Amino acid sequence: MQDYSKIHSRINTGRTSSVSQGTRGAETVSKNAFDQILQQKIDEKELKISQHAQKRLNMRNISLTANHMEKLNSAVDKANQKGIKESLILMNDLAFVVNIKNKTVITAIDGASIKENVFTNIDGAVIL
Repeated sequence: MQDYSKIHSRINTGRTSSVSQGTRGAETVSKNAFDQILQQKIDEKELKISQHAQKRLNMRNISLTANHMEKLNSAVDKANQKGIKESLILMNDLAFVVNIKNKTVITAIDGASIKENVFTNIDGAVIL
């Protein structure tokens, strides 16, 4: 059985010249598995926008900047720490309903639509 620390070291340093052909195949599989796990972990941290929310963003001419996304991610992290499952996140003149576990924005509402609106199926709110 191969010493995986040596393989990992070779992958990270790019040194494969002294590795036999059979080990190169295992190294490629190991690197692919590592890349898949890394991408999965990155995806888990990224906030997703549902199709419904994207339609609402387009319909209401709301465009989310990198700053908006950073604030939303921070709010999701805070809600998650408090054990919230479905959160209303209020940010300036925007409101978002977010599934915290899946890190998915379910809907987005602009300032004009927030007034006199009822938000259901939430168990917490984060106000930014």
